[in-house]
Amino acid sequence: MWFQGSLLAGADGALAPLIERRPLSRGAWVDYCPGWLANADDLFLRLSDTVPWRAEQREMYDRMVDVPRLVCSYGAQDALPDPALVDARDTLNHRYAPELGEPFVTAGLCYYRDGRDSVAWHGDRIGRGRSENTMVAIVSLGAERRLSLRPRGGGDAIGFPVGHGDLLVMGGTCQRTWDHAVLKTAKAVGPRISVQFRPLNVL
Repeated sequence: MWFQGSLLAGADGALAPLIERRPLSRGAWVDYCPGWLANADDLFLRLSDTVPWRAEQREMYDRMVDVPRLVCSYGAQDALPDPALVDARDTLNHRYAPELGEPFVTAGLCYYRDGRDSVAWHGDRIGRGRSENTMVAIVSLGAERRLSLRPRGGGDAIGFPVGHGDLLVMGGTCQRTWDHAVLKTAKAVGPRISVQFRPLNVL
């Protein structure tokens, strides 16, 4: 499968000028930058072939069900699977660590194989995200999917198309006052890899 490469990211890996901060309610915000990562679709192909993807199950309604996506996690001491992810993390830390007060150190990868793969409404509220302001930076590779956000407890949803090297950073109170999701779709969509960079003890 072939994806057209990103044309918007700078050759030096710096944040593209189209980055936009969108304030949300209750102290939350989102930064959005289409085409942030250069050569993102080549990276998608490498990661899809080399990452040790695993299928997970979880208990729901007294039975075990398949998690509708493949996953792989890298802790603070783990080597990332591609140098491009190291460069991306370093660039994000250069931009966001002064504001965040700490670096991104972990990476969670999700492989959405088609429109049936998804992640339900949730916030990253395990660990410090439950009580502290934090950031989660998502770099999307491969086919475009919609990342939706809505206020926790219900309310109107907003959405961002993410794929092909797009960057979306959720910050402020976002993890505890808003939920986010990648919902199932009946549309014919290609595979997507989501790379989530997080600070220590934010899950």
